[in-house]
Amino acid sequence: MTRRQLHLNAFLMNTGHHEASWRLPESDPYAHVDLAHYVRLARTAERGTFDSLFLADGPQLWSSVGQRPAGALEPITLLTALATATEHIGLIATASTSYNSPYNLARKFATLDHLSGGRAGWNIVTTAGAEAARNFGLDAEPAHAERYARAAEFLDVALKLWDSWEDDAIVADKAAGVWGDDAKIHPPRHQGRFFSVEGALNVPRSPQGYPLLVQAGSSEDGKRFAARYAEAVFTAQQTVEDARAFYADLKSRTVAAGRDADHVKVLPGIVPVLGSTEAEARANERVLEDHIVHAHGVNHLERLLHLDPGTLELDGRLPADLPPESAIEGAKSRYTLIVGLARRERLTVRQLIGRLGGGRGHLTFAGTPEQVADTIQLWFESGAADGFNIMPPVLPSGLDAFVDHVVPILRDRGLLRTGYGDARRTLRERYGLPRPANQHVIAPALV
Repeated sequence: MTRRQLHLNAFLMNTGHHEASWRLPESDPYAHVDLAHYVRLARTAERGTFDSLFLADGPQLWSSVGQRPAGALEPITLLTALATATEHIGLIATASTSYNSPYNLARKFATLDHLSGGRAGWNIVTTAGAEAARNFGLDAEPAHAERYARAAEFLDVALKLWDSWEDDAIVADKAAGVWGDDAKIHPPRHQGRFFSVEGALNVPRSPQGYPLLVQAGSSEDGKRFAARYAEAVFTAQQTVEDARAFYADLKSRTVAAGRDADHVKVLPGIVPVLGSTEAEARANERVLEDHIVHAHGVNHLERLLHLDPGTLELDGRLPADLPPESAIEGAKSRYTLIVGLARRERLTVRQLIGRLGGGRGHLTFAGTPEQVADTIQLWFESGAADGFNIMPPVLPSGLDAFVDHVVPILRDRGLLRTGYGDARRTLRERYGLPRPANQHVIAPALV
């Protein structure tokens, strides 16, 4: 029997996930717009036999440009370039259902899947925040439930578009002068609440059928959406107990939605701060924390918690009368996680900013390579994760350290592949997922 193995995804963010990473002597403050930087990272992750790499994105300028490298290259364009620089690793781009149209986005992902040989993935987001809404002519962000209703219809239309060509629609019969079979083209002719889409996609069905579908929302709406559509879920969890509860809940919801529980992979985020000894790892963590500009952290927390400017005091705790999650229309699950962390550990605002500086609510773990591997193995083997979203605090050095020192331990323990093998495989195959059947093709009856 083949032992179950980890799925690893490299979450790449400019100079690293820690907000002060750009201030270190080793960091290039201009790396976020340098293709060579991303090529190096992608090849390092591929050397570590990661399943995939991932780029976050949003249609707005994040935070203050004074805080850290701001702005980001458009991810599908960047991943198309990285497809030519790599051979095996999956390429996952974030794109919003609130501020895109199904036809154009379905076409872009089908194109990336073709050009990469079946390695495309889509991290589906609904995009919280009034800043993004105002960039698209709206006075305020749509309500949380409204965003998810639109996302569900968006996905239904995208699936129709990806299936609008049967796999064998291209005949390529030179002698007969027939390139394709019109009977195998199926225009969606969709008329819905949010979208009206008539014609078939102008790109043939791609190697995977459609990209790996990834989702990251952990609110009630987010979990319902994930159970229906997602094939991988990125999640933020602070404790193994919370991670187990989330894992069991999502798998149960997936089964209730009529799907195989193993067809959704749960990948919590981890920010590994590595050192050759535990003391060295703690010292590396302190160096990063010492470079935090706390005024930026206070401003960000006040916006996230829907507080008036000037409410928070660095050496005080969060106010007792914060609004409940039900009153939040933005990132509901992240709001609850951060408030819960501050309350549970009785953190001051200063301490909370330090905890959030590296992973924005994801698990930050400082230790030796063996200790990081132990944590990953514990979560993986105790029903808390199918793998991990690796979020190095500093790039490229943090990814180098993980691949050079943690990956060999995971391989020695039989938890991670030692190579990709000779055959080119799709991202779906890496995640152990079947290629989806075209909804217009009736499967032959079993005899």
